[in-house]
Amino acid sequence: MRRNVLRHVGGLALLAILFLGATGCGSPEAFKVSEACGTEVDPGLIGQLLPRGDELKTKDTFSEPKQPRCEFEVDGEERVGLRSDVVEPFVKPLEVNADGMRRLGNPAPADIGDGATIADHGGMALRACTYQGEKMQFVLAIDGVENPEETTERRRLLEEFLRSQLPVAMEAEGCRP
Repeated sequence: MRRNVLRHVGGLALLAILFLGATGCGSPEAFKVSEACGTEVDPGLIGQLLPRGDELKTKDTFSEPKQPRCEFEVDGEERVGLRSDVVEPFVKPLEVNADGMRRLGNPAPADIGDGATIADHGGMALRACTYQGEKMQFVLAIDGVENPEETTERRRLLEEFLRSQLPVAMEAEGCRP
């Protein structure tokens, strides 16, 4: 009898292992993206902020000097937007975009560059710079972020992304600190 119980328990354990293994096999991996808006991005970091899917397209949307813009499209649907701007020093981007950040959910200041706001589904960071010999500000923003599902982790990754991408995007646009 004991042997039958052990065999039954062993069979259930094997079945559970097979089931758990099978459920993890079908989910797509995070996308590996190395460039967006004409600028290098950390592939591991931006990929964690994008939804999972079968096909990723990155498209520039009216990018022009001082205003690079791009959208990440997953399985034919625009999901995450990334944009930057070079603006005059008197402009207060965090104040001007406060309503937009509120719409992205629970905005809070972050210690990035010369100021930043991180919300549940996006963020914005800025830093003073010199652009073509003039004092300006560089603003980097990301929105539409739904991944990861857990909000605390998503906010952490958004902050990490803005912190690492701000100097890279500034350099690419010719805006020197």
